[in-house]
Amino acid sequence: MRSQWIAKRRGQDNVSQMHYARQGIITEEMEYVAKRENLPVDLIKAEIARGRLIIPANINHVNLEPMCIGIASKCKVNANLGASPNSSNMQEEIDKLHLSIKYGADTVMDLSTGGGNLDEIRTAIINASSVPIGTVPIYQALESVHGNVEKLTPDDFLHIIEKHAQQGVDYMTIHAGILIEHLPLVRNRITGIVSRGGGILAKWMLHHHKQNPLYTHFDHIIEIFKKYDVSFSLGDSLRPGCTHDATDEAQLAELKTLGQLTRRAWEHDVQVMVEGPGHVPMDQIDFNVKKQMEECDEAPFYVLGPLVTDIAPGYDHITSAIGAAIAGWSGAAMLCYVTPKEHLGLPNAEDVRNGLIAYKIAAHAADIARHRPNARDRDDELSHARYNFDWNRQFELSLDPERAKEYHDETLPADIYKTAEFCSMCGPKFCPMQTKVDADALTELEKFLASKEKETAQV
Repeated sequence: MRSQWIAKRRGQDNVSQMHYARQGIITEEMEYVAKRENLPVDLIKAEIARGRLIIPANINHVNLEPMCIGIASKCKVNANLGASPNSSNMQEEIDKLHLSIKYGADTVMDLSTGGGNLDEIRTAIINASSVPIGTVPIYQALESVHGNVEKLTPDDFLHIIEKHAQQGVDYMTIHAGILIEHLPLVRNRITGIVSRGGGILAKWMLHHHKQNPLYTHFDHIIEIFKKYDVSFSLGDSLRPGCTHDATDEAQLAELKTLGQLTRRAWEHDVQVMVEGPGHVPMDQIDFNVKKQMEECDEAPFYVLGPLVTDIAPGYDHITSAIGAAIAGWSGAAMLCYVTPKEHLGLPNAEDVRNGLIAYKIAAHAADIARHRPNARDRDDELSHARYNFDWNRQFELSLDPERAKEYHDETLPADIYKTAEFCSMCGPKFCPMQTKVDADALTELEKFLASKEKETAQV
């Protein structure tokens, strides 16, 4: 779909959506997104120009169906996948990609650290994906020096970043906000640094006693991103890894730097979103979202969870979906899903399914709470189907139709029960929704109540 759109842009110095928006040009991607979101295209253009909305759409990802991330649009959900040196391979990750798209992932991040040739895995994922693909290039940079962090050079980082851009990656997590002066601030944390990218850079800075090379070479990265229209996803290397560490001095110091980097990228018309914390008590979530908007001039906020408690390994898709719904309500633009395997191991296909559905619920709940136009239409339609005992329509409108039908059919599998006016919870005699009150009966009741009220008033 995008081949013809992109052909006329190739060869230009800056092909970013923000660059065109700031010139007053409406691209085909903007028009496509406006239709998907049911929003005026002029609003899409204005929000991109302002930096409050991005369309991650690398010019080399031609089979992409454009989408947007921003406060003006629906709350989005990202799914993580990626081959590991200890488990999984390329085909398993492609299967997870298809499953992620099936269950509604708006974007997918390839976090592969092994399990095969990383370039081949990434290329296969991009070629198979109709949704934007994000990566963390520092992982491959480390692999290129066989895991020896100290041997990494700025050129190693830049080489891998440009390779990912050439392959068609739509957005990249760049951990440029963690500075050498931030490292002593983690001394009193329980879990220290939990970001893989942040940990790599911290180790590099501690060894060399030099500033973060992604920070010192940020302008070089900007030049790469301009050529391919890659969006920044500014990584939160010092995100809290437990509720004890939330909203501490280290996290807020990095957030201030991320705001400075956001404005530097915008000076070159490069799109930016900012990544947010992973473990935050419920009462601090709204503050975190508002603080990011303040420090980063309302650039889209992309949060991991956040998890609101630390005591539920195996159920962290739930502990985090609670926080994600609150964050979305407060103004987060995209939620990064967490699976039941978080903190425990590499997720399998069923974990991906459970994590995505939990986060689609959170994002949709946030859209309803923010009173987005038509956000509740599907809920109302399903409620009508439920009241009318239209079981098949209920299944169709569910976020996970197969699971809804599976649970119904565990006890009432026969087709005759698809039209039955009860389920196995209440049975045929106790379902309250069988109490159908017609309009005439209600009119008579209202007359009766009015007469009783009049008698009471006279007394």
